[in-house]
Amino acid sequence: MKSARLSSPGAVRYFILIVLLLALLWEAYKLLGAPGGAYLRGTVPAQGDAGKPVGILCGSVGLCELELPVRADDRAMPHVWDIFQTILEPPRRGSDTILLTILLRASLFTLQEAVFGFLFGGCLGFALGVLFAHSGLLERGLLPYVVASQTVPLLAIAPMVVIWLGGSWFSVAVIAAYLTFFPVTINTLQGLRSPEPAAIELMHSYAATKWAILWKLRVPAALPYIFTALKVSATASVVGAIIGELPSGIADGLGRVILNFNQYYATGPEKLWAAILFASLTGLTFFLVISLLERMIVQKQVSDS
Repeated sequence: MKSARLSSPGAVRYFILIVLLLALLWEAYKLLGAPGGAYLRGTVPAQGDAGKPVGILCGSVGLCELELPVRADDRAMPHVWDIFQTILEPPRRGSDTILLTILLRASLFTLQEAVFGFLFGGCLGFALGVLFAHSGLLERGLLPYVVASQTVPLLAIAPMVVIWLGGSWFSVAVIAAYLTFFPVTINTLQGLRSPEPAAIELMHSYAATKWAILWKLRVPAALPYIFTALKVSATASVVGAIIGELPSGIADGLGRVILNFNQYYATGPEKLWAAILFASLTGLTFFLVISLLERMIVQKQVSDS
């Protein structure tokens, strides 16, 4: 427990350092761009301002048309401080609510949908993993269909789910569960099969039932595998919830906020980037919660053993 307490501040420091580094890289990339944002600063396009070719000069000095892969102007890449300033301002004139409040409410609403989908998908994935681990027939018969289900694009499935179940939060939770159950199924199956055969034989020698072997040997051995899948599924459920909000017409979540700000991107790109930032923070928060639960449960298991 002591090492866990010591490692937490270190993880926070590393996270802050990474965020600052990303912000510096963002601004450094903007510095590389010419005022127009399309070319590397210090290079010139193949045509001069008067329309005269400058290809000979460019060829001689090697500074002709070094186009950037992503435009670095303020429309494509707003300054970091402009994004944070926009968060503290109302999104439109005449409004008393700042963008921060709107994004927090939308993030909490989307997180609730993601949590329901995460729980449903996680339970379904765990149940399928247990069934496949105990029945080779079910594994051979159903696992290919489980794998095939993930080849269908989510953007194609989301409207179908909304048509079947209606445009409610439950439809969004089902869409989030669709992205959650698969990694949990695969990792649970792998984890339940991770104990050594000698350990299983020892349990059989004590006349242990399959149920006892499952909960006393297989599940404890599978916990690292399961939590790895749950951490992946935590962020995936947020993505699924955001995508599911688009066809469902739900106006309270991040999906609708991102869609609205995308329509007005030309006049306020900072708002869309702020919404994307909060969507990322929502997924990261969910990931950190699952990581904390993993640390508590796994360490308790180690201390008990």
